Amino acid sequence: MNLANSSQTFVRLAQVSDLAQLSRLFDAYRQFYQQAPDIGLATQFISARLNQQNSVILVAVDADNKPTGFCQLYPSFCSVIAARIAVLYDLFVDVSSRKTGAGKSLMLAAKTYAEQNNFARLDLTTAKTNLNAQKLYESLGWVRDEVFLSYNLNLATKAQNQN
Repeated sequence: MNLANSSQTFVRLAQVSDLAQLSRLFDAYRQFYQQAPDIGLATQFISARLNQQNSVILVAVDADNKPTGFCQLYPSFCSVIAARIAVLYDLFVDVSSRKTGAGKSLMLAAKTYAEQNNFARLDLTTAKTNLNAQKLYESLGWVRDEVFLSYNLNLATKAQNQN
């Protein structure tokens, strides 16, 4: 399924055969958000997502079919609009592939996927300091939420090993 492409990037659905390279990208993504490197955890998590099919992983590949970035969508619901939505939780492009259009291609592919699968909306959150990502999102028509605040309750000690 071709979801988006640019002159240097092609975006497709991830496959189990992408596991090793996706795990490396996912580990780098986690490190970007100040998590300790842990390729084993990254592999376990991505493997579970691919095998359990409880998320959609889109992968950007270069001309040699080498994964250079990914985004991950989680199906969810919005009670207020009483509709299915998707949460674009992860977006990452390898440092060596930035400024190639891979991030933009992944974002456009996520939109195409969501439209083709009848999601009413895409949601995402990003770090307040991630200004480059914010610029990309806004250039693609995403609107910053100025109404709601985001809160978290850390339950990691119990849920750590439950994929």
